[in-house]
Amino acid sequence: MTGPDAVTDLDGVRRGYEALRLGVGARRLGVDVVTVTGPDATAFLQGQLSQDLDPLGEGDAAPALVLEPDGKLRALVRATKLSDDAWALDTDAGFGEGVASRLARFKLRTKVEIRAADWPCVALRGREVAAALAGSRAAGRPGERDGAVHVLPVAWNGTEGADLLGPGALTAVPEDAAWCDPAAWEALRVEAGIPKMGAELDDRTIAAEAGLVGRTVSFTKGCYTGQELVARLDARGNRVARRLCGVVAPGLGAATAASLLGAELWRPGPGGGLDRGPDGEKAVGRCTSAAWCPGLDAVAALGYLHRSVEVPADLVWFPSGGGADRGAPAGRPALARALPLVAP
Repeated sequence: MTGPDAVTDLDGVRRGYEALRLGVGARRLGVDVVTVTGPDATAFLQGQLSQDLDPLGEGDAAPALVLEPDGKLRALVRATKLSDDAWALDTDAGFGEGVASRLARFKLRTKVEIRAADWPCVALRGREVAAALAGSRAAGRPGERDGAVHVLPVAWNGTEGADLLGPGALTAVPEDAAWCDPAAWEALRVEAGIPKMGAELDDRTIAAEAGLVGRTVSFTKGCYTGQELVARLDARGNRVARRLCGVVAPGLGAATAASLLGAELWRPGPGGGLDRGPDGEKAVGRCTSAAWCPGLDAVAALGYLHRSVEVPADLVWFPSGGGADRGAPAGRPALARALPLVAP
């Protein structure tokens, strides 16, 4: 789970947020990069990733899942085609080694090399990103500046822009980009509902729970490792036990936004109590990330809710470690909402 530090410079967060939404906001991302090279690289990855790689041309990229054989998630990655026999997979920092080891287990006698690459990645977001890139050398194909710079378009739940990935990424940032602090970036991510490895995504996650299937899975390509669970769930309408939603906590101040991180979510019951259900329980969800969000002028979170909760829905939340079943003080109100929390 990830959450904010105490937000004290609200004006600074607002300025960064406005750049990320309306202008050209920049943020260096923590990523791990794994390169897969060799004459069998494309065929090998086609059998290991959930995405269809065949339509991609040099310099193109697509999100994909690296799954375990049982269909559980190893990592959400982006696959970028460097050449006919070379690919780069980038994922959130701390998870590249797991991707490399998982791929290596299925390498067998395939002619590929799997290596870590120390490449920076800079996210550019905002309505003016395309124009800013068009006026800079970063708008070219890979190979410009001080090393390869791969300009990868990004559009997810109303966020738009591009990521600069490669050895020359830091020198390819447009001069008029506004560098934004972590709080502004996290606000954008929470509002859009973009899941992150280590927060919303881990080795217990099923892709359908996080709303990843439509973006990352091809149902027309050939077989790949972990396909069976994905296909079976799709055939059943992707009916999973929980789903990723947004949670807004009215009345919670920016300085205490972190108290929503890990919070237990309950249904309110009659008379101001809790709906404990027939078994005397249970929480219906938990928050995984939290941020003060300028687009809502409120603290909001991402969290998983049981499928029995139909959003929008009124909820009650309790801080992590002090839930309703542990004699905590009275819970505070929250509203479960569909993602994205801010309209594009």
